[in-house]
Order: sequence, then structure tokens, then C-alpha cells
Amino acid sequence: MRSRTGTSRPGATRRAVTAGGAAVLVLAPLLTGCSSDPSDDVRDAAQAFLDDWSAGKTDAAAGRTTDPAATSALLEQTATDLPDATLTAHLGGVRVDDGDATVDWQATWDLAAAPDWSYPATLSLTDGDDGWQVVSAPTVIHSGLGDGQHLELTRTLADRAPITDATGAPLFTETEVVNVGVDTGKVTDLAALANGLAAATGVPAAEITTDVQAAPAGQFVPVITLRRPDFEAIRAQVFDLPGAVFPTSTRMLAPTSRFGLALLGRVGDATQEVLDEATGEDGKPLYAAGDSLGLSGLQRAYQQQLAGTPGFTVTAKSTDPAVDDPGAVLGSVDPTPGTPVQTPLVPALQNAADAAVAGQTLATHLVVVRPGTGEVLAVSSNQAANPASALSGQFPPGSSMKTMTATALLSAGTLTPDTPVPCPGTLTVEGREFENEDQFDLGTVPLIQAFAESCNTTFIQQGLTLPDDALSAAAASYGVGSDWQLPVGIFSGDVPADATGTTKAADQIGQGQVLMSPAQMALVVAGIASGTPAAPVEVVGAAPSGSAPAGPSAAVLDQLRPMMRQVVLTGTATALADRGEVYGKTGTAEFGSNTPPDSHGWFVGYQQDGPQGDIAFAVLVEAGQSSSVAVSVADAFLGALG
Repeated sequence: MRSRTGTSRPGATRRAVTAGGAAVLVLAPLLTGCSSDPSDDVRDAAQAFLDDWSAGKTDAAAGRTTDPAATSALLEQTATDLPDATLTAHLGGVRVDDGDATVDWQATWDLAAAPDWSYPATLSLTDGDDGWQVVSAPTVIHSGLGDGQHLELTRTLADRAPITDATGAPLFTETEVVNVGVDTGKVTDLAALANGLAAATGVPAAEITTDVQAAPAGQFVPVITLRRPDFEAIRAQVFDLPGAVFPTSTRMLAPTSRFGLALLGRVGDATQEVLDEATGEDGKPLYAAGDSLGLSGLQRAYQQQLAGTPGFTVTAKSTDPAVDDPGAVLGSVDPTPGTPVQTPLVPALQNAADAAVAGQTLATHLVVVRPGTGEVLAVSSNQAANPASALSGQFPPGSSMKTMTATALLSAGTLTPDTPVPCPGTLTVEGREFENEDQFDLGTVPLIQAFAESCNTTFIQQGLTLPDDALSAAAASYGVGSDWQLPVGIFSGDVPADATGTTKAADQIGQGQVLMSPAQMALVVAGIASGTPAAPVEVVGAAPSGSAPAGPSAAVLDQLRPMMRQVVLTGTATALADRGEVYGKTGTAEFGSNTPPDSHGWFVGYQQDGPQGDIAFAVLVEAGQSSSVAVSVADAFLGALG
């Protein structure tokens, strides 16, 4: 490599001066060991600089410039300004003018959780004592970056697209919330503060204490975020606690805190788990800490469709924070808005369900399905319940299982609703005694009456005459055991096909090894109501969640429906007799190891030609001890519909 002085360039001439002062031109000799084209050397120097910079070797890159210290600081500042970004550089044209050169290149920054930022750039180089070097200047980064400036990256997300109801009306809106928390710099008595906040919010005092002790002085430590009305209800308890602070903000929220919660989910500050699963096709994270994202339910399952993709703006701003500098925009990409997700939810049904379950202190769930379509119309759980259990919970269904046991018996063709059957108070199977509630004994009665009054011994005795897989097959005809492919999972139930002896006996009445979710039980009665069982639908227009179940024969269903109607007219659910044309089945399901055992309370049924058309629903009151409490929830639900 040649220096700028002391060596002639190939092909140039050198002026020699004779003793007489006359100048003559002397052809310079060709030199060996150097490039015949200086642009190759320039290109190599520029490429080496960009390679080191792209690889994160800032000191090595800076060493290839005219001012290594200044360039190193510049590159380090850029790495801070564009966190976790990686640079890809592509060289373009090279222009050499005596000892100076310019190299065009294309910069592409792979920004974290944002689109790529690309722009044309140039490097200036000079031929110094150590060969070609990049001229140190802010324009190395971008032609618009000046002295005393740095880059400022601002990511932006478009407004989140709505999840809508069956009519297309948005279910989530921007809602004011109060962020109850602690300013660590203002705390005078941490124990008293933690106890006061715990008493008002339900957040454990020990948890509050630990979080505050781990935070630096003056930092805000969140405790709980409440809707404005919920905060006003505890305001008097917390407002004057030294150290407690209450900044406000807005969040995308459903109409109430429990509205369709298991299905719709929540939106909030992104967790690391949510960020890790929200990636593009190239595996690149789409979102970043601080983004407001779906944390559960459909809000999480349809994250990218609802949130869209982020945009960004890069500005050149003064490095002096005291300077009021709006900055010059060097590049930007607008965020891509998301698109709505439509559900089949009907607010009138959801509100009625929410009101009905709210009247219970025990964990209570109510799921509503449209017969014939499988559309999920409402999913409700009260404050005491884990909302996920409405869809994915696994519970013994008790005598609500008799809808499927009756299906198996009627399908076998040996019984009709009018067939006389014995209903003794107790029945012994392989040494185990089964009994009716309070050991009631009806004697010999028509099957329809044994069903209406929920005679356990009848259905055990008759069910044991069927093949071992008959109950499982009857349940499967309604979709029980299906592998539903849904954005928010529904447990489709489990009825073993190989049960024998006492287990087979217990399965007939929804005990033993049988498990169901409230959602699947609603789907079962929806299939009975319509005659065409359907796969569940959580999102309008989504791919089918599975094949439609085959369903029992029309002849079987024509016999089963009057049996379910009799439950309401003269049987165990007469409290619903004035709620229109309602069909159903009650259930009490024992669980646990207590003596006597605890019991869940069930009611599953459907209403024809009601205020909201034909609807099917399932009510579960966990540890309700009796089906009557579930019937009362169903009564409140139907009553709220008018």
C-alpha cells in the first residue's frame, strides 16, 4: 500500500529539473506489490470497516478510521440508541479522487421488535500513512446525523383491533384504570402500608413488602390495577396511606372484569412468556417489553392479528438533554394495524349469565351454546371461580350424565320412555352399594319417570346390561372425547370404553371415571336440542374445530327430549317450569375424600323459542352439595332474559 507522499502513482509522470532549469517529463516507473487500481484498496478498506462494525467489533472498526477514539464513542452510542439491533451492509460504487475516496453502501438495521430500517449511505475515506482510512464523522452512521447528535428510536404500535360480539360490535374499549402502587421514597411504615393495601385489595401483605424492599428508593412498585369504580370502592381505605400512590392510565378492557373472561382473555403489559411466543416467520420477536398485549384467551391466541405489527421512527437529536431539540426524522415505518376478531358472543346472554353466577358465593360457571351451530354464546364464571374451568375444567358430571346413559339405552332398542323399570332405594354391584338420594324408592315406574326423578339405581341396573363400550359410544355421538382444535381449549370429556364392574356402574350416573367440562355438557344438550350435534365455534369464520359429531338417531332423540322436558315439569327441576319451554337434567356429583363426600351441583338444559331463540346451557356450582343450587342459577339466568 502506498502513502500519500514519497511514492509516485503508477502511470503518472514526474517532473525533473535540469541544471539549466529546464523541466523535462520523466515517465514514472511501475511499482510492484500494489493494486493496479486504487478503487480496489478503497473497497477493501471500506468493507473491512463495515465488517467489523456489523460484527459488533467497535474497537476494531474504529481503528480503521482517522479518529479511533471519536469513532468508537460514536459506534457505542449508536449501539445504545438502537438496542439489540444488527447491521447488514452492502457496498456499492467507489469513487477515487487523488488521495480521497467515497464509497456508497446500503445500511439495513434489523431492529428489535420493529421492521428493518434501510437507507443509502456513504463513507468518506482518505489515503493516509497507514493506507486508506474511513474519515471519522457522524455521517458514518447516517448522512443526516450531525455533530453533537445521536439517534433516537421510537417504536409505535397501532391501536389494538377489537374483539367483537356476534353483531360485530367491539367488546373491548379504552377504559380508565387506577394503578394502585407504592412510591418507595415516601414510605414511612412499610408494615402498616402493606397491611392496609392488603386489606383493601386482597394482595398478600408479604408480597407487597417483598416487592417494595427489592425496589430502589423513589421507584413505583405496582400492587394492583383497578377500574375506576372498583378503585372508588376502596379509596377511603388506601388513599391516605403514606407511600401509596395512584397514577391513572387506560387499558383495553371488556365491559366488566368477568365478562367472557375465560374466552376473551385479558390485555395488559406483556410478560416474557407472551413475548417469547409472539414471533414472526423468521423467529424474530414482534413485540417488546412495555407493549400492551393479550395475556390470555382470544386476546393472546390472536395476538398478531389484533395487535398488528409495530412501526418506528428514528430521529437525529442533540446529545445535550438541556437542548430543546425536536429532532430531524431520519427514517420511519408506520405500524400495521391489526384486524378484528369476531366471536359469537351475545352480550344479553353474557350479562344474564354473569348476573346469575354472581349471586353465588361458591365457584360457579355457566356456558351457553347455540343448538345446531355449536357457537359459544356466553362463558361466565363468578369471582370465586377459576374462569378457565368453564371451558377446560374436568369434573364428574353426576346425573347430568344420564342424558348420555339414556341415549345408550334408547339406542339399544330394548327400552322406550314408557317401559316399566325398577327403581329400588339401593343397588349392590360386586359388593358395592349404590343408592338414590336419601335412598328414595319408586318401585317400578316408566323409564321417563325414573329419568325425571333421577333414579340412580335404575340407570345403573339398566346400563350394566349394555356392552362395555355402549356409554362411551353414546357420549361420542355428541362429540365427547373429540380433539377440538380451538384457540382457547375446551375439554371435550372422557368416558372410558372399557370400564367394567363397579366402575362401569358408577360411570352410568356420571361418577367413576367419567369427566366433563361445563362447555362440553352445553354442547351435548345443544346436540339433543337440535338433533345435529356440532363442533364448538369460538371465532366466527375460523377453521372448523373438528368434524361434526354423528349424533344419535332422530328416533332416539325424539324419545329423549320428552324425558328431559319431564324433568322440568314434574321432576328435579320444577323450579324452571315457568321459564318457557325448558328441557334439562340435574346432577349431583360426589368428589373428594370427605365422609360424607362433597358434591358438585349441575343443571344442563336448553330453552326453545326463548327471548334469545334456541339456547343450550350448562351450570356447574363447585361443591354446591345439591343440584338445586345449580337449578337456582339456571332460574336466575333465564329470568334475566325476560
